[in-house]
Amino acid sequence: MDKIRVIGGSRLKGEIPISGAKNAALKLMAATLLTDQPMTLTNMPNLADVAFMADLLRGLGVSVRSEGGNRLGEGARYRLHAGTAVHTTAEYDVVRKMRASFQVLGPLLARHGKAKISLPGGCAIGARPVDFHIKGFEAMGARIDLADGYVIASAPAGLKGTTFEFPFASVGATENLMTGAVLAKGRTVLKNAAREPETQDLGHCLIEMGAKISGLGTSEIVIDGVEALNGVTYAVMPDRIEAGTYAIATAIAGGEVELVGAQASAIGALIALLRQAGTEVQETNRGLSVHRNGVCPTAVDVNTGVFPAFPTDLQAQFMALMATADGTSHIRETVFENRFMHVPELLRMGADIKVEGDLATVRGVPRLKGAPVMATDLRASVSLVLAALAAEGETIVNRVYHLDRGFERLEEKFSAVGAQVERIQ
Repeated sequence: MDKIRVIGGSRLKGEIPISGAKNAALKLMAATLLTDQPMTLTNMPNLADVAFMADLLRGLGVSVRSEGGNRLGEGARYRLHAGTAVHTTAEYDVVRKMRASFQVLGPLLARHGKAKISLPGGCAIGARPVDFHIKGFEAMGARIDLADGYVIASAPAGLKGTTFEFPFASVGATENLMTGAVLAKGRTVLKNAAREPETQDLGHCLIEMGAKISGLGTSEIVIDGVEALNGVTYAVMPDRIEAGTYAIATAIAGGEVELVGAQASAIGALIALLRQAGTEVQETNRGLSVHRNGVCPTAVDVNTGVFPAFPTDLQAQFMALMATADGTSHIRETVFENRFMHVPELLRMGADIKVEGDLATVRGVPRLKGAPVMATDLRASVSLVLAALAAEGETIVNRVYHLDRGFERLEEKFSAVGAQVERIQ
């Protein structure tokens, strides 16, 4: 099984191209089920999760072809066609690999009036139930049954518009119900909806396909159902979590890196904290420039939350930075209950972290030390790579298949800016 080997101590200098957003690409792929016309998605990242979704769609009868994406910084082009011969059952063997597979429920139910979807898998970072999805579709007139680990949904007369308020601004549920509502009869109003950039990206694509949606980026999204959607060519937005990860990496290792394609508006909460911690972040005509000289980072507190708050998907990475900062920081995780699983591995590297419930108290240490560590989930795995950049000696990160789910050609991108990061057997 592959491992990542990191030798700490190198400053970073150069540029890193930001790939297409995984969390947008997967939902856009699922949305191709809404039309019988061909769809083309560009700026697609080359990731294991994208391959999983492609396999799922092929199993549903969708034609999926990819081309390009062979050079660093070049996104792939995916051509997808969900014609008339589409199946409506998503089997366990594929869905178990990735939680985003559940996003095919809305498109299948909206266009075909039925769907049988295995309950999802993915990273073990909390329960992340699908209750909001189910209750929302029931409010739209669907009948939902749970049997043998599957969600069995039917709406033979089609979905109907409704007003539905989420108890929590769930990204996945907002996106699933939005894709169901675009072909429903009448108007659907989603209250306390997710505002994430990836949710907006999905909505913008649906609008280009002919959907009638307003309120994207706010807590209330209004969708007026249409008869059918068209095929389009659409470019996936840049990955804000990847951009944030490399920004934090530069703050940890020191140096100056331009993140080509990064969008400041998508990571505003992180940029504010990095500046408080002593890192310079400036917009350029190509993206973002991140710079930190030899001064030790300053400890700052952070609470995760739904957009536009600090994203939970950057919490582990930011903790790695705070582990080397001057002073004590407090990191409160409000989104997922099990998202401190990286802490024991950081402790192996000499970090001083104490966890009590949803609060981690991080006391910065002068220097981390390289050690063998093990990735526990996607974002935790990259936090260990980031910590290793500032550590003395060698760090070996095991179980890096987690990394391949969400970070495209990570070792190549780091090597291009002077980090000693390589993949080994």
